[in-house]
Amino acid sequence: MAPVDELIERHQDTLSRALTALAERDYWSPYPEILKAYGETGAADGKAAFEALLGAPFALPGHPESGETAGSEVSPYGIELNIGYPRADVDALLTAAAAARADWAAASPAARAAVCLEILARINARSHEMAQAVMHTTGQAYAMAFQAGGPHAQDRGLEAVAYAYAEQAKLPGTASWTKPQGKRDPLKLSKDFITVPRGTALVIGCNTFPTWNGYPGLFASLATGNPVVVKPHPRAVLPLALTVRIAREVLTEAGFDPDLVTLAVERDGQGIAKTLAVHPDVRIIDYTGSTEFGDWLEENAKQALVYTEKAGVNTVVIDSTDDYKGMLNNLSFALSLYTGQMCTTPQNLLIPRAGITTDQGPKSYDEVVADLARAIEGLLGDDARATAILGAVVNPAVLQRSAAAAGGEYGDLALAPRVIEHPEFPGATVRTPALVKVEAHKPDDRSHFLTECFGPIYFAVATESTSDAVDLLRQTVTEHGAMTATGYTTSPEVEHALIQACLDSGVCLSLNLTGGVYPNQTAAFSDLHGTGANPAANAAYTDAAFVANRFRVIEVRRPA
Repeated sequence: MAPVDELIERHQDTLSRALTALAERDYWSPYPEILKAYGETGAADGKAAFEALLGAPFALPGHPESGETAGSEVSPYGIELNIGYPRADVDALLTAAAAARADWAAASPAARAAVCLEILARINARSHEMAQAVMHTTGQAYAMAFQAGGPHAQDRGLEAVAYAYAEQAKLPGTASWTKPQGKRDPLKLSKDFITVPRGTALVIGCNTFPTWNGYPGLFASLATGNPVVVKPHPRAVLPLALTVRIAREVLTEAGFDPDLVTLAVERDGQGIAKTLAVHPDVRIIDYTGSTEFGDWLEENAKQALVYTEKAGVNTVVIDSTDDYKGMLNNLSFALSLYTGQMCTTPQNLLIPRAGITTDQGPKSYDEVVADLARAIEGLLGDDARATAILGAVVNPAVLQRSAAAAGGEYGDLALAPRVIEHPEFPGATVRTPALVKVEAHKPDDRSHFLTECFGPIYFAVATESTSDAVDLLRQTVTEHGAMTATGYTTSPEVEHALIQACLDSGVCLSLNLTGGVYPNQTAAFSDLHGTGANPAANAAYTDAAFVANRFRVIEVRRPA
């Protein structure tokens, strides 16, 4: 059996089950998220594999290169990685991608899907090594780096492959066409429908979630026949470099050119992303990061389809609850997880000035804010537990914002941030959240809370009423974008108003979360990450629209 045929057979059940999951939207994953599922020595083996990479050149056999290396990653936990990645100039990368394209484009959608699933399976087997790479480039705590950077990222990659396969399979490969002509002989044509990839794709990685945010675009493009150039964030190269290396190994074994997936690294300040983005050979771009660069891509990369996830102002409306303690626990964890360095973390908590109704009786605005501050303090009171939730601060700008909040620059502090010493990594930069009290209609306050304040700074916004809060939610999402919206209410009327505000503004809504699901978490095969309907993102992970335009269908017809 040919290698590709064997891969199709090996992964057919997984692909079929993934297609079913897309329709059912229930929980499903082929990749275990439990650390021990990868063997008793899995964690130790992964750590050893990671440590073997430090201080050495990163091997990418056969990869285009200039003979020079680049790499300046420093772990937020205080470790210098000192890994040298092979550099190649833009023309060399794009020439190699173009040369690799023909056989991959000619392969069937089933063959491409099977190769992608084999890549994901091999990445999954090395999830502990990937967790170390993610942890020491993003600052995520190990458990989160394992889950979000490993199985959950792999889920998103598989989800993209399944959608890609489904969209390519919608039209038959061939069809017979017969048109009756009355007494005359019917008209007969034979028709072929051939999927044609757009061209070379560019994935521009982010610092915080290089695999989780990178895999949807990478695998959506690859599964639809496009070569992919992966350009990691300079501070988070290793997770995507490992991904590229595994992909190249699988492609080679399957009989395809490994230059279908290449790595574009750069020296500090080189700006290779802009050069790649406007190159005429680049036809698809996937980007996660700042609004400024996302807007630049949308405005300047006119030759390409550009999929962006940018900044947003995620908002919570608190009207009432029948589980006050559960609400506080849920919010305190959501605000603490990974030091707020998630694009889905709530930032603004809109609370009526007159207070809210709860199962513990009425609570004033000041009481709600004080109780939330105490819940955060209780959650993070033990330093060892706190570091396992917070991780480490990923970039200097987050640290600067935390210091500004501590100095009262954003408003009155209900909870001041504090420095935590990491018990295992003395060089780690760890900060707890700041909770700031502000007024909804005070201009100076609005200038702070109506922009994304990325990191662990949260605004308790006093509004005139619940209706005022709902209106502010709608305005915030419409004007500034959001990846998530959250509401707490026991009122059917308020619930209806919240839903309508989110439909109007184009953001997904979580209602009354008090248990083990949090506003900043989304599950592949069920939840949509973003909507493409507000300024925070122009696409969703993952729906059919995210993959369908990465290929086109060309028809060839002839007399039967």
